[in-house]
This record gives sequence, structure tokens and C-alpha cells, in this order.
Amino acid sequence: MAYDVTLITGDGTGPELAEAARQCVDATGVAIRWDVQEAGVDVMAKTGTPLPDSVIESVRRTRCALKAPITTPVGTGFRSINVFLRQELGLFACIRPCKYYAGVRTFFSGVKVDIVIVRENTEDLYAGVEFEAGQEPTRRLIEFINGLPADRKIKTGIGETGISIKPISVSGTERIVRCAFEYARSHGRKKVTAVHKANIMKHTDGLYLATARRVAEQFPDIEFEDRIVDNMCMQLTQKPELYDILVLPNLYGDIVSDLGAGLIGGLGIAPGANIGPNGAVFEATHGSAPKYKGLNKVNPTALVLSGALMLEHLGETDAARRLEQAVASVIAEGRSVTYDLKADRNDPTAVGTREMAAAICGKLQAR
Repeated sequence: MAYDVTLITGDGTGPELAEAARQCVDATGVAIRWDVQEAGVDVMAKTGTPLPDSVIESVRRTRCALKAPITTPVGTGFRSINVFLRQELGLFACIRPCKYYAGVRTFFSGVKVDIVIVRENTEDLYAGVEFEAGQEPTRRLIEFINGLPADRKIKTGIGETGISIKPISVSGTERIVRCAFEYARSHGRKKVTAVHKANIMKHTDGLYLATARRVAEQFPDIEFEDRIVDNMCMQLTQKPELYDILVLPNLYGDIVSDLGAGLIGGLGIAPGANIGPNGAVFEATHGSAPKYKGLNKVNPTALVLSGALMLEHLGETDAARRLEQAVASVIAEGRSVTYDLKADRNDPTAVGTREMAAAICGKLQAR
């Protein structure tokens, strides 16, 4: 059986990584019909938009995409394409495994870190409901808020204050927490930890926690607990081996997934999946690293492992397992790996993106 998959090549180092990941997925023997689509700052000059309509149309048709990194400007410019895709396509669940592979340099090399972060993708502060300082709608909003009881007043100046709205719903929380428990069941996981700040934000995170507890009652075979997000960060740096699946609102999930990547050696080996009822987009957790564009230098592991998650989603579990094992074998051997996976980052024996991908393909073909 052949599968239709959209390949979004991204910008910066994205095209190099996309080609490396495609080669590795193809080397598993699974038949993929790739629909190659461009998005990001590189295509904006040609089309006038960083996300052409053809990209969305392709993903709607294939219901599955492997996406290379795309640049998100800081503070200015177009809004995050990653966030837009998740919201436009209803990809409410972001699943980010953080697993240690032997051979990766990390402060936690002696600990078998193997956690999965399940992040809500569409609500919270990332919903994009923002009001710019000094604008008339912002002034009216602040005046409305200041007309509420005294403990809810905005005490800073109207003209200097920007506002972001943090929506958390019962339905949105129910589906992401249920997703975490169902993932636990299907993958033989034992515990789900809900992460929150309900001690401070009682009507948003408090709602999230109360809803998570109700959903947990439907899964008596899976252990459930909760942690306040700042304490969770400390716990992960001290004893990550105690945790299994973490389920979090959008912003905390973004932050803690980077912390999780740090535990296993960095973003270069951190894959990700964005899943909804009508499709899925698989992507590396890291950014586009434009300064390395065209240098054949960056580590392809995160996007290759995202390809393994994609194969699992398509039902090709054996191919997904073989691809992950091939990646793990290449990393453990330590020969055909990029500079960031060497004990000395200046090691002259480090290989490039293409060469590491070829080594992974070689392992697959030898099996």
C-alpha cells in the first residue's frame, strides 16, 4: 500500500533536513507518494506569503505531512506558521517524546530518560488573542476590566499595557487529557502527570486541573498525579526517571518540551507530532538554524525520528521501529554523526547532514 504524504520543505536548513528525512523514510521500504510543498521565508519573496494556499490544500488532501523547520520572526513579522497550521487544521495534540539514546552527550547520561510530553495545541496564551499597547481596542478592554471588582484591576498605564487572553476550556482540556491516557494505554505507559499553575490561575489552570482529574477517573488502569509547573521543572532536572507521560496546556508544554529535550542531549534529537481528528503534521522540535543554511552541517535526527512517528501514525509500526533502531545504532557507534553528537564539537571526523542520513539508510538496508 502506498501512502500520500505532504513534505513541507521549510526554510533555512529545512530543505536539507527534509531531503535527509525523506531518504530515511523511503529506506524503510514503505511506499510513500510525496507531495513536495514549499513554505517559509524563502518562498515569501516569490508568492507574497510564507504559507501558500497550496500547502494547506495538500495537507487537507493527504491528511499527513512531514514538515521541516520554518523560521518564526521574534516580535515582528508574520505569525508563526507552526501555530497557524495547528489551529487551521485542528491539530489539537502535540506529542513530543524525549528519549535518551546511548552515545548522546548529556548531563543525564546515566539516567534512562524516556518521557512523552503531550501538549494542548490550540488554546491557552498561544490562541493569539492579543491586544497591542496604545491601541483603541486595548484601551476599551482595559477600561472594561477595570470596571470589574477591585482585585481584577489592571494597575499599569492604559497606553503602555499590552494584553494577551488565556482561554482554557473544558472540552479542549478533556480531549488533550484523554489523548494522553489513550497514548499511555496504546504504548504500555504506566503514569500520566497533569502539569498546571492552578494555585495562581484558579479559573483557567484550575479548570484544567479539575477537568483532568475527572478524565483520569475513566482510566483506572493508569496512575494519575499532578504537578505545579515550576515544581515540575525542578523535578525533571533532579529525577526525570520518575516520570512517564506529562500532559500540559499549550505554553507550559512548549517550555517543558524544550527542558525535556535538554535532558536527552538537545533539540537535535527531539521529534514531534501534531495530531487532530482530520490529519497530522510531524516536525522536529528545533528551529530552522538559517546560519547553517546550505552548509550540510546540521543534525537530521529530530526530523528523521519525526518520520518514524509518522510511520507509526500510518500504521507501519514495524517500519517505525526499524527506523528508530537504525538512528539509535548510528548514534551509539558515534562514527557517522554530525558535530553536535561528537564528544568534541570540533572533532574533524564529524560528518554532514547527508552523510548521517546515508548511514541511517545503510543500517536499514542491512537489516
